[in-house]
Amino acid sequence: MQELPSISATDPLAGVDVDALQRTEAALRERERELTHLVDMVPSHLWRLSPAGEPIFFNRRMVDYLGFGLEGTERRGSTRLDVLIQRTVHPDDQSTFRSGLSQSLATGQAFALRYRLRRHDGVYRWMSSRAEPMHDDMGIVRQWYGLCHDIDDQIRGEEAVRRREHDLRMLVDTVPVQIWCTTPAGEPSYINKTMADYIGLWLGDFDEAGGLPSAIRQLVHPDDRSGLQAALYHCFTTGSPFEMTYRNQRWDGVYRWTAGRAQPLRDPTGAIVQWFGVCVDIDDLVNARNALRESEQNLQRLVDALPTQIWAAKPDGEPTYLNHRLSQFVGFGLGELEVPDISRLQAAIQGSVHPDDASAVGAALRRAFSSGEPFAMKYRQRRADGVYRWISGRAEPLRDSENVIRQWYGVSYDIDDDVRTQEELRQTRERLAAASQAASLAELSASIAHEVNQPLAAAVANSYAAQRWLDTDPPNSQRARVAVERVVRDANSVAEVVGRIRALFRQSRSRRTPVDIGGAIMEARSLLTDEAERHRVRIEIHMEPGLPPAPSDRVQLQQVLINLMRNAIEAMVTVSGERVLTVGARCADGGIEVEVTDTGTGIAQPERVFEAFFTTKESGMGMGLAISRNIVEAHGGRLKAEPHVPHGTRFSFTLPLAASNE
Repeated sequence: MQELPSISATDPLAGVDVDALQRTEAALRERERELTHLVDMVPSHLWRLSPAGEPIFFNRRMVDYLGFGLEGTERRGSTRLDVLIQRTVHPDDQSTFRSGLSQSLATGQAFALRYRLRRHDGVYRWMSSRAEPMHDDMGIVRQWYGLCHDIDDQIRGEEAVRRREHDLRMLVDTVPVQIWCTTPAGEPSYINKTMADYIGLWLGDFDEAGGLPSAIRQLVHPDDRSGLQAALYHCFTTGSPFEMTYRNQRWDGVYRWTAGRAQPLRDPTGAIVQWFGVCVDIDDLVNARNALRESEQNLQRLVDALPTQIWAAKPDGEPTYLNHRLSQFVGFGLGELEVPDISRLQAAIQGSVHPDDASAVGAALRRAFSSGEPFAMKYRQRRADGVYRWISGRAEPLRDSENVIRQWYGVSYDIDDDVRTQEELRQTRERLAAASQAASLAELSASIAHEVNQPLAAAVANSYAAQRWLDTDPPNSQRARVAVERVVRDANSVAEVVGRIRALFRQSRSRRTPVDIGGAIMEARSLLTDEAERHRVRIEIHMEPGLPPAPSDRVQLQQVLINLMRNAIEAMVTVSGERVLTVGARCADGGIEVEVTDTGTGIAQPERVFEAFFTTKESGMGMGLAISRNIVEAHGGRLKAEPHVPHGTRFSFTLPLAASNE
């Protein structure tokens, strides 16, 4: 700021009021000081140039920012402006700054430019600079007044916004989803690059006059156009979201299934500003679903056509599926199993299984579902016409990778014809066996009569002869003695015949070898499996691990086991409850103890069952247990019978581990 001239006492205007002038001068100085303070404190860089462009003033803020004042712009051989530009303006912006300022100085037009200005710490920050010329009354430029405003944060913010906008646009264009926008009225306003590449068209390729209907005609399958247009019109009219599946044309002309969705963008007042939508190519998914549906239908047809009754159940046993053949057989479907107060499984058993078998079937199924063991059983099932037929039912659990049961699958086979055929065959075999036994017995009886008749006839004849010799007078004792000796001889012959017959039935000693008791028990069980299933008897085996072999005759041992097990099965035929035959083996007292236990009606006289010809069966001969005891005793063991709690009978016998010397 230029200083005002002072007034002295020797001034020609000495007659002027000096005090007034001094007060005016002081007021002007105070005003100048205030203006200078204001210029220095204004939050911008203020500067002044000469008409030629030489810097003549920097405010305090600009000096502090640059780190130097006008004195720092003096350099021999260079103008202040050149020095200022070289020291403060970013090298990349110096050329633009010089040309812009030179043009303004030459034309008198205002100067405006954004450039990077170096701060005192060496950091370049963006500035927005403007300068205006001050003209005199003649229009001549006397000075240039300029202002620099720090806009670095603004520039960086704008740059960040531009980067984010660029990243967002790149994201929108590269995301594998077709994105589109429309005006509130539904006119297309934007499609991303993914959609443009997919349909082979850009937004400008659509018929602007035709609008959305034209775009639909160009892209959508003819069969889906009217439905899509109606759905979009409804959404644009009501503002409700859009969602629809239709066929869209790809760039190569192929129509592919597309899932389209759109949502409106609303302003704070609730008015729709724009619609944003996406399209997702789901053609592969639709085709896979159709193929899966077709495969399921084919599998369903196959399952229903199989000559087998198939069912499925949850891990807890609740039925979840019955195939068509099973539903037809029992006369009801899965829906009919919804019975109040009982489970589906109970309803299925009560509605289809024979009353005599229902308890055993339910117990076996519950045991399988709780233990995870496979289910296998023969039982009678009611057909839709009310006829009960024999069924072979089986079920296996489906487990996941962690061995957890996820589902049960079961099958049922109608074996009624086979069961009846086997029963007829068994009865035929029994009749043949009975006839054969009768024939053998008749033949044996004739043989015995023939063998015994001759010595008996001779003994009678000799007895008569002895009697005659004794009746003579005098008695011929010599001849009578000879006849009596012949009677004794004939009687001995009869005893020998009887002895040979007894030897025929007596168990003769055979060569004994070490026998695996467990193996013998399992073989006996396999031989009686069919008979046990026919009478609905469950056989349980409980053997102590590591049993040593026992010296015995394997055939005779199996005869004892089969005889005891068959007697146990027959003892449970009339029992209405659970029928369980238990066979166990364990080490005891230097030998092996084998026990056969049933849940039958029991034996009234257990001490007599081993007597020959004593039997509790209507058709029995009473010889089986007697022979079994003889076999066991011949091996050095003992066979006994005792009541089993709560009901039934327990037979047990022991086999010594050392061979008997008897």
